[in-house]
Amino acid sequence: MSETKTAPTGPDDLSAERLTSAPEESDGPVGMGVLGWVRWMWRQLTSMRVALILLFMLSLAAIPGSLIPQNSQNAFKVQTWKSTHQGITPLYEKLQLFDVYSSVWFSAIYILLFVSLAGCIVPRTWQFVGVLRAQPPAAPRNLTRMPVYAAWRTDAGPEAVNAAAHRLLRGRRFRADLAGGAVAAEKGYLREVGNLLFHFSLFALLAGFAWASLGSGQGGKLVIEGQGFSNTTTQLDDFTGSAFYTTDDLDAFGFKLDGFTAKYQATGEQIGSAREFTAHIRYWKGTDASALTKGSIQVNHPLEIGDSKVFLIGHGYAPVVTVRNAKGDVVYKGPTPFLPQDSNLTSTGVIKVSDYGDKDGKHTQLGFNGYFLPTAPVNFEQTGPVSLFPDAAEPMLVITAYAGDLGTDSGLPQNIYQLDTTHLTQLKQDGDIARARLKPGQGWELPDGYGSITFDGYQQWASFSVSHRPGNAIALAGAVCAILGLIGSLFVQRRRIWVRATAGPDGTTLVEMAGLARSESARTAEELAEFAVRLQDDAPALDDAPALDDGTGDGTGAGADDTPAAPAIPAPATPADPDSKE
Repeated sequence: MSETKTAPTGPDDLSAERLTSAPEESDGPVGMGVLGWVRWMWRQLTSMRVALILLFMLSLAAIPGSLIPQNSQNAFKVQTWKSTHQGITPLYEKLQLFDVYSSVWFSAIYILLFVSLAGCIVPRTWQFVGVLRAQPPAAPRNLTRMPVYAAWRTDAGPEAVNAAAHRLLRGRRFRADLAGGAVAAEKGYLREVGNLLFHFSLFALLAGFAWASLGSGQGGKLVIEGQGFSNTTTQLDDFTGSAFYTTDDLDAFGFKLDGFTAKYQATGEQIGSAREFTAHIRYWKGTDASALTKGSIQVNHPLEIGDSKVFLIGHGYAPVVTVRNAKGDVVYKGPTPFLPQDSNLTSTGVIKVSDYGDKDGKHTQLGFNGYFLPTAPVNFEQTGPVSLFPDAAEPMLVITAYAGDLGTDSGLPQNIYQLDTTHLTQLKQDGDIARARLKPGQGWELPDGYGSITFDGYQQWASFSVSHRPGNAIALAGAVCAILGLIGSLFVQRRRIWVRATAGPDGTTLVEMAGLARSESARTAEELAEFAVRLQDDAPALDDAPALDDGTGDGTGAGADDTPAAPAIPAPATPADPDSKE
């Protein structure tokens, strides 16, 4: 059976036992009518329980954002996902699952958590400031009620004992107050400082994310070796701004991609794993493109220019082809980026030739759909066109050809990586689909006199993300401070010690000591015992003093035997919870 704890009997006892500045929670409305319910709901919202529930809900709400493609991160990937899952796409759009972090339901949880933290921090900080300005709570009338208690008799006077106790406690960095014939001391304020720091840091973390959401912007650009771009709206492939960051706020800079280094593991169990991705660039700041500075961009090592960071997010190959019409005129020449489909960089892409010319009296356009294989197998009749290794050891271009109308003159936007075959006719040869497998330097004479295509080689491309996120530093600082605050709140123990020396009828002085900690810990009893031993240098225990109750209830306390050592200090029999009423 658990030991019954005596309830505090007065306001002094209540203030002495309360070791936290957290606001007290109410189990129901504190008033009548609407005002009472508003107060009760506000207290519930600002309680720790509701804050933890909202934090858990926010964590769950962020899961769809990591599993489902987001418009703010990759709009092309979202369109691809929608085309693959057309049945469930309308439901996802209604639930705003493609824009999770800007959705109504995610914002509602976010704002409620923000308000909950603010409503918790302000009163708690104010109360803690009051605690710091006030003296430690006076000693309770009955010290034997404390979880850790000890007593002995001495010949030293009460004033001398109290003065010695006050001096020793201050020497141990306790906040001590000598008043009313007793010494009250308190230590471990860093625990509450840690709690407040954790709350402030979490508030700053949320504020940093909110600022990043309102003042951030991100653009994407795919650059082929030998080419470059300027950080302008017209040259970015895509751009996502925010309320306080638009295209007018883009930093003025640009760079040229001189080369790209990609290294892969060639042997072992992790064959094909990437070991190095480095984009070698020359960049400029401002509008003067002639003042170039050499640099490099690697994965997780962005290039910082002004308030923007340029991240390397992708890599692939761009086959270089030359297309000639039936007259032998070059109608298309250059690299075309193909998109990787697997870890071995099996890439797919399309080549659109919109300036082919006339064929049989009609304006004709050509389209090529195909695969680029960095390391092609000898025979892929059964496996299909797949690459065996991500590096370009045996490059091959596998293509099919179409003729007709590409739809580029309709004025409607098109995906450059997809071929609209609505008004195209696939070329055939010997009654079968016309296709070719080309190695660098090889050409293909197109059927039906449509000219030829030559695979000249390949170039590498790299995709970059230009990001402006002003709240990242605040969020990072908040996360670090939150960890520090949590460490302080877990490992620093808030405790109080009281010493009371009173003159007895026999002329001796009764010295009573008691300790109280916010949580159960053997360290409280050990600390009180160490302090009692030090105090006995000034107030030594009498050898023939009668036995005193030390809080154990068995009548065997300090002075019960012939050993004048330190007083017996019992370990707490129940958790040292000052508010428990079992």
